[in-house]
Amino acid sequence: MSRTDPRVLIAVPSYRRPDRLARLLAALTEQRDDVSPTLVEVVVIDNDPEGSAAEPATAAQALYRLEPRPGLAAVRNRALDEAIAHDVDAVVFIDDDEVPASGWLRALLAPWSSGTAELVSGRVESEFDVTPDPWIVAGGFFRRVGFSAGERMPAAPTNNLLIDVGTLRATGIRFDEEFGRTGGEDIHFTSALARRGARIIAAPDALVTDHVPTERATPSWVLRRAFRVGTTTARGDIHLTDGRSRRSIRRARWLIVGLARSAAGAGRWLIGVVTRSTTHRARGARLVARGAGMAAGGVGFRYLEYRPRTRS
Repeated sequence: MSRTDPRVLIAVPSYRRPDRLARLLAALTEQRDDVSPTLVEVVVIDNDPEGSAAEPATAAQALYRLEPRPGLAAVRNRALDEAIAHDVDAVVFIDDDEVPASGWLRALLAPWSSGTAELVSGRVESEFDVTPDPWIVAGGFFRRVGFSAGERMPAAPTNNLLIDVGTLRATGIRFDEEFGRTGGEDIHFTSALARRGARIIAAPDALVTDHVPTERATPSWVLRRAFRVGTTTARGDIHLTDGRSRRSIRRARWLIVGLARSAAGAGRWLIGVVTRSTTHRARGARLVARGAGMAAGGVGFRYLEYRPRTRS
């Protein structure tokens, strides 16, 4: 069933990036005009106790909410609370360091408005503040899995995602704050919704650009991220598995799969060393890191990627 004149809330989680936030909020003005008569509001959820997002949010006439509990899951749950409190029909997540392309919101709304999806996942492409090391490019560390328009997805990240609020009310599913410091809360959340029958549909024309800062375009950072993704992939799957015996089986499976991937990655890395292939060395290292993370996650290890930060 199609929706006419729906109400949409765009939620922007933010942490100490006021300049990039201001750039995004300016771009969202054009996006709102593009989908008229759909009523669109913007709320900034600030996770900085010092309120660094307040000024750009006020200047852009966006709603502003300070969420004192640290962690991504707490921030995203506050956004869900705001969506329900404002009685909107859909909530859209976009990160404060992203910039939407022309027509982004219209493309994101289309599958949901037509009634073919409860969640719609847009496409994200990375743009670097500095040219990344060729090793990072060869390893495909920032390359994302591509989905065709209308393709159903098993899970989705929340950096470019629409969620039907009626589905949230019906299922009661929220972001698990056990993943607040580790990351992976978005894949866990959308996987849980998919297991309850929610349709997650890809909308590659709903494009945003993710700006990668200098400190993330390093071999050490991308390998840590690959390890973390491995841990949360395993932990999320285990957490969503019912029954103690079944969870034990899943733990064993992830341990075995992770070790096998690490071994395969080590072999590919060695081939790269012998043949002097940057691609083999980089992709082998990536596979080792991801596999080690899966094995670690299988035995319950939590890697805290998002630690409390202090100003310099």
